[in-house]
Amino acid sequence: MVERASKFVLVVAGSACFMLILYQYAGPGLSLGAPGGRAPPDDLDLFPTPDPHYEKKYYFPVRELERSLRFDMKGDDVIVFLHIQKTGGTTFGRHLVQNVRLEVPCDCRPGQKKCTCYRPNRRETWLFSRFSTGWSCGLHADWTELTNCVPGVLDRRDPAALRTPRKFYYITLLRDPVSRYLSEWRHVQRGATWKTSLHMCDGRTPTPEELPPCYEGTDWSGCTLQEFMDCPYNLANNRQVRMLADLSLVGCYNLSFIPEGKRAQLLLESAKKNLRGMAFFGLTEFQRKTQYLFERTFNLKFIRPFMQYNSTRAGGVEVDEDTIRRIEELNDLDMQLYDYAKDLFQQRYQYKRQLERREQRLKSREERLLHRAKEALPREDAEEPGRVPTEDYMSHIIEK
Repeated sequence: MVERASKFVLVVAGSACFMLILYQYAGPGLSLGAPGGRAPPDDLDLFPTPDPHYEKKYYFPVRELERSLRFDMKGDDVIVFLHIQKTGGTTFGRHLVQNVRLEVPCDCRPGQKKCTCYRPNRRETWLFSRFSTGWSCGLHADWTELTNCVPGVLDRRDPAALRTPRKFYYITLLRDPVSRYLSEWRHVQRGATWKTSLHMCDGRTPTPEELPPCYEGTDWSGCTLQEFMDCPYNLANNRQVRMLADLSLVGCYNLSFIPEGKRAQLLLESAKKNLRGMAFFGLTEFQRKTQYLFERTFNLKFIRPFMQYNSTRAGGVEVDEDTIRRIEELNDLDMQLYDYAKDLFQQRYQYKRQLERREQRLKSREERLLHRAKEALPREDAEEPGRVPTEDYMSHIIEK
């Protein structure tokens, strides 16, 4: 009796293991609602699944989460890319001119730094960026410079378009402030200066007293991280907030215009407001989600998917906890902005994905109801060619 019970247990356990193995191989591809047992191909599978346990930090109304624009490439709409240093903007900028599926692709010729991105119906640019129009408003122009410069530059480039007002869609990328700061230090250490940047504000550039240099000579190559952090005039500090804020509100680069605490608060609130008002922004740390939101915002598709590279130059820098805390202190405004931007970004992604999933479920449900309605037709009616169910009959079937 004991032997029989043991054999029975072994048979049951073996059957359970076999079913488990079978499900592992066949289960992921099965779908009860799909004909033939296979799930239909879904391009959403390319993108990460939203985290159902994500806890929202800030409240954003639906109008801040919806970003479905009617971007008209054949009309007078222009995408303006605000490129902040060391945020992955070079890679993203190349995606815009080389990786977007367009009716008339950008003309990028070997050896040339800029591409020609014309509209499908006329010789007029639809993209204002480093790789299309160059640094037309200055090297790494910020929000204050671009909003005052871009319209005039395009009017001079395309005078025929003056008869109709353009619509500008500003976009940008943000990055974790500590990683971005370390990446900028390494770049400066190798000899980068960006000293040709204009920093134009209220019709003038800052005086040497308003913006003193951090080094003597042609560049700051070879500087240590400590030297980089010790310069009080270093524009790397809170760069993302400064480049997204309206500097006219705080007297541009005149630090004596208003008290330091009030200046910081105004800059942060202005940067948040301008970021919310942008047509799109992405995060360097979330490449696939950035691709997804851009495609859904502008109704444009990329040819190749974005790749997430975590082994950057900043990733190879080993710093202790004290140094990280010091960098966070120097970039306190950027830390607050990034925390705010990350939450808005994640909420927009979740909202879009849930909306698309809901639309797909409704579409599948309608298709199943239609299929059942056709199967419910009398056989003699179904055999007659050209006969289709009336609207009243279909409504009756669907209601049942």
